Amino acid sequence: MNKENLKNIINYFEGRYKNPRPALKFESNYQLMVAVILSAQCTDERVNQVTAVLFKDYPTPQKMIELSQEELERYIFSCGFYRNKAKNILSATHDLLTKYNGEVPSDYDKLLALAGVGRKTANVISSVAFGIPAIAVDTHVFRVANRLGLAKANTPEKTEDQLKQLLPREKWSDCHHYIIFYGREVCKARNPACKECEINKYCDYYNKK
Repeated sequence: MNKENLKNIINYFEGRYKNPRPALKFESNYQLMVAVILSAQCTDERVNQVTAVLFKDYPTPQKMIELSQEELERYIFSCGFYRNKAKNILSATHDLLTKYNGEVPSDYDKLLALAGVGRKTANVISSVAFGIPAIAVDTHVFRVANRLGLAKANTPEKTEDQLKQLLPREKWSDCHHYIIFYGREVCKARNPACKECEINKYCDYYNKK
């Protein structure tokens, strides 16, 4: 990706998406962490439906830890992988209460040590909760970045590394949101709207087709 094409793509995204924000709904860093854990292999819309009920009843780690795993599973059943997610949420909640006074840590390595928090989740928390530039590579970012030619990688971690090398650091977090939104709206997994795409002239995938 040459610098001119990259600049044009970023300018397009900035014009299309003003003040990008995550689609997940939350009122605290803890709720953000739980919501992102639930979002694995699940739509943000579904997660928001689930957390609207869950966070009303159990909004804090102090309240959440009162739940048994079976009780939490009943709340989050429709998010998929509910047993593992419930186990991870309760384990991470326990660690927050015993190690960090119930607060989500800003340190990246401490985040990764929490159950259910991988690189994607840690990057989202770093960016959204603490304003630290980060690129979280979910299925949309992996797909769109490699289709456009912003990355040429076969794993999310390599995609993250290549995007960090390519994009200005101050734009990492916003570009993460831009690519997700574009993946949902235009560059879809099964039927990408290539002919309607307004940046297709810069796209490796489209031009190879």
